[in-house]
Amino acid sequence: MIRDRGRIKWTSMMLPEHVRVLRDWAKEDAYEVKKEVDEQHLESMNEAIFEAMEFRKTVTITHYRKQNYELVIGHIHYWDEINHKIHVVDRFEEVHRISISSIADVRLSEE
Repeated sequence: MIRDRGRIKWTSMMLPEHVRVLRDWAKEDAYEVKKEVDEQHLESMNEAIFEAMEFRKTVTITHYRKQNYELVIGHIHYWDEINHKIHVVDRFEEVHRISISSIADVRLSEE
């Protein structure tokens, strides 16, 4: 039986710069590609946002941030038309400022 140590055997022969580049490269593989949203979906998201603002309903917003998609669940507190951002307050009273262009999906949540 061969007792190979795998990567451990080769890391001593690599420069630290090479190890760093390989780690960054592996991290980049986990990045998600931002998807384009069609006009029908934009219209349904717009209706959900306005309904959530008017009736103070809980929403689940999926948005693209730092090469990954994130979920925010909370109430839409404010729509900043100047900066094109939505201010969402989650259940921990933390404010999230989400750019409208980064939003991928908005759904009304049952709470």
